[in-house]
Amino acid sequence: MHPQVNELAALAPFFGTLASFALLPGAAPRIWHRYMVRISLFWVGLGLVLGAEAAGPAAALTQLWHSGLVDFLPFIAVLMALYTLGGGVLIAGGPWGRPGGNLLLLAAGTLLASAMGTIAASLLLIHPLLSANAARREVRHLVLAFIFVVANAGGALTPLGDPPLLIGFLRGVPFFWPLFNLAGPMLVVVLPVLALTFAIDWRLARREPVRPAERIRVRGGANLAMLGIFIAVLTVAGIVPGPEIAIGPASLPAGQIAITLTAIVFVAASERVTPRAIRARNQFAWAPMREIAILFFAIFATIPPVLRTVTAAGLPQSAAGWFWASGLSSAFLDSGPTYLMFFEAAGGNAAQLIAPPATLLTSFAAGSVLFGGLTYLGNAPNLMIRAIAARRGVRMPGFFGYMLAASAVLLPLFALTTLIFFAG
Repeated sequence: MHPQVNELAALAPFFGTLASFALLPGAAPRIWHRYMVRISLFWVGLGLVLGAEAAGPAAALTQLWHSGLVDFLPFIAVLMALYTLGGGVLIAGGPWGRPGGNLLLLAAGTLLASAMGTIAASLLLIHPLLSANAARREVRHLVLAFIFVVANAGGALTPLGDPPLLIGFLRGVPFFWPLFNLAGPMLVVVLPVLALTFAIDWRLARREPVRPAERIRVRGGANLAMLGIFIAVLTVAGIVPGPEIAIGPASLPAGQIAITLTAIVFVAASERVTPRAIRARNQFAWAPMREIAILFFAIFATIPPVLRTVTAAGLPQSAAGWFWASGLSSAFLDSGPTYLMFFEAAGGNAAQLIAPPATLLTSFAAGSVLFGGLTYLGNAPNLMIRAIAARRGVRMPGFFGYMLAASAVLLPLFALTTLIFFAG
């Protein structure tokens, strides 16, 4: 077979994985939920066969072991811990339901997203938001804003916030690098969205019933304590990664092993100590996390040929171009693999990428995170929030309706972000 044909064939499992997760849940939901694991394993198996044909069975198996152990396991362990601990905290009451209270919840959720992850923050706060506004006729603007700022842009300040930044952290980007480099682009998007949402909410609330404020109550203190400890472990492991420890044909820093083991312990502890009533009130379920785990295992297993192709392509290193290219890819291909592709295309060396002014890393890190709210496919919580809102009777827009609404709000803000940070 011609080498170029071989290279194109090697990309098929990765794009087949993304297409399956993007299209089948809507086009054939019964088939997808019944055969999701088999479909994902088909693409992983095809990638393994193509890799064995190109480099030999031993090399293909070694690459799969490396992808599973070094790339996937620490990554999914962190996401699972944040998801479990966040789902074990219950917020009841509060000033939500009136414009000022709704604005406060969205702003607090934006900050919480970087502390506990966009998935955990979304699951924690979407229920109080919808419950407090249940008597109102129109709440779609609140749900859309929630997706924009809590489920996406709010995760820009730490590796805990969003999968792309976690991938960067696990590849050597310092824990606090996003805080000092992405806060500006995040605020350019978040502040106008919050102001617009408040204006719309204030206008609608003048002719709709609003719920009186209630005393806020927080349950799940054990999960909050474990979350604080877990954040400390992540921070220390990022600062002191420790020696490389070989496990089979791959190796990973001792810090990442500590992160993974801590995550597993805290998931088990959270499941044991969290009252069932809290999980029920938060409508906590393992199905979304299971789907995310399957997706990212298939992505990490099939993406190496894509990374080699992107690295060899020699993309022109324009900050503005990378901001938009990574952003649009993130909106349709998911933010995690997008960040990984651009990270490798930029050389894959964290020490070089963070050297001041670090414009290139800032551009595709910001694009991968901020553009996630442009479509339902951009980040894992988007579809979860849509499903929760729809179950509670909110008339959510379809895929294209949502994309048009999001584009009208977000694209001008992305253009402004480009002019301020990436036009030089």
